[in-house]
Amino acid sequence: MGGSSEKEKALTPKQARFVEEYLIDLNATQAAIRAGYSEKTAYSMGQRLLKNVEVQKAIAAAQSKRSDRVGVQAEDVLRELVRVGMSDLRKAFTADGKLRPLNELDDDTASAISSVKVVTRPSGEVDEHGNRAVEYVHEVKLWDKNSALEKIAKHLGMYVERVEHTSPDGTMTPAPAVAIYELPDNGRTKAD
Repeated sequence: MGGSSEKEKALTPKQARFVEEYLIDLNATQAAIRAGYSEKTAYSMGQRLLKNVEVQKAIAAAQSKRSDRVGVQAEDVLRELVRVGMSDLRKAFTADGKLRPLNELDDDTASAISSVKVVTRPSGEVDEHGNRAVEYVHEVKLWDKNSALEKIAKHLGMYVERVEHTSPDGTMTPAPAVAIYELPDNGRTKAD
């Protein structure tokens, strides 16, 4: 009889190696190859291993351990995605259009900034000593907001995958043909 008193099945050495390799890039086919499975069967073997309950438990445990070790949880990643997805570039500038000093930016705005480039160029003005004035142009680049919003929406289940039922010419794809066969009377009655 199965139950909680039964010992969990241990992974084979190859399965354990698959788990280690899978955590590198989350690619089941490549993990299967690196774990020593045949290249010919690596795709199907990788899929089969991912469906194995013991392998799933080992992957989940390893991911949890790694997450604890580096101090990053799913909520942390989601929080950063929200910072990027809901960012407002206007918060990086003062009312007169000057870039705020970076130490004055709130955490959400600072997290959304990918890079800041400062370009100096002559302004055309000359001071009383005959020196040409320089103006500073700040180019602020944000992380990809659309990508962040898409990831948030997927996480929240807002995207539903749909199957296309139209052909390239715009018409509906025909339903599969249905064959109806009439079975010959075998001489039985309903009472039989």
